[in-house]
Amino acid sequence: METASSNSLLGMIPQAMAPYWSKAGVDIQLSTGQTLTKSLLKLAQGSLDSAAVPPSAFSAMQRGEGPYIKMSNKAKDMSHNVRALFTIPGSYFHAITRADSGIKSWPDAKGKRVFIGPPGGSANQQIVALAKAGGTDEGDYEPIKAPWGAATQSYQDGQFDVYVGTFGLGSQSVTELSLSSDIRILSLSGEKMTPNKDSGMQAAVIPPNTYPGQVNDAPAITWQTVMMMAVRKDIADDVAYKLTKYYIENRLTLAELNSNFRDLPVTDYFAGVNAPLHPGAVRYYQEIGVEIPAELMPK
Repeated sequence: METASSNSLLGMIPQAMAPYWSKAGVDIQLSTGQTLTKSLLKLAQGSLDSAAVPPSAFSAMQRGEGPYIKMSNKAKDMSHNVRALFTIPGSYFHAITRADSGIKSWPDAKGKRVFIGPPGGSANQQIVALAKAGGTDEGDYEPIKAPWGAATQSYQDGQFDVYVGTFGLGSQSVTELSLSSDIRILSLSGEKMTPNKDSGMQAAVIPPNTYPGQVNDAPAITWQTVMMMAVRKDIADDVAYKLTKYYIENRLTLAELNSNFRDLPVTDYFAGVNAPLHPGAVRYYQEIGVEIPAELMPK
């Protein structure tokens, strides 16, 4: 199984779930810090069993576009090898700028340097869409791409003016940033808060005083990523069943043990899921009486 960085929600959730899955007889070899568009490609090729997959990346693969455009026809064919299990609520986009930068809203970021994620990652287009919803069109600012791991230090070194990072609500990493220098988190306007339903994101709010040095006096409206845990099409039904069952049945326990997981038990089963479900997952949802959208039923 591959997922994002170990200190992100997408990395923390599989780590927390590993003991539960192990008790059910499914041992996970987890590789964190991966570029998930590449993980999806491995999954579709059959060289990987499972991965956290951005819905927008799967859509791009189905169309043979974006990171898969150089292998367009092959990507379209390989997309049929991917099956979904469940939704994972991801991190919140934090559009961070220094409180004394003069940037108080997204339009103020015009002409500035904005970090938009690692090269080739699905976050690029999500952040571009977020900025546009905030009133700053692509081309109005200088986009900076770099690996996630280098972004925090680069921001502290002044290499960009707006740092759009993905963090859990109340993240220690953002807390440390706000302690070294007061921060403002840029907000969307209310009428533009809802992302496109196929974007792999949902609306979210970062309250004032979430971080010690946060100067916002009103909630910052932003977007939260939603991912799908996916597997290769030919993985055993029993494995897909157990991965799904034990995640769903232990979501509340995880949320009670770790506040970072607060969104797990309240996130819709299929938010952001746009690949057909694996028959093993279908079996579990049918057992507990969950209605499955017709478009997600395996062909």
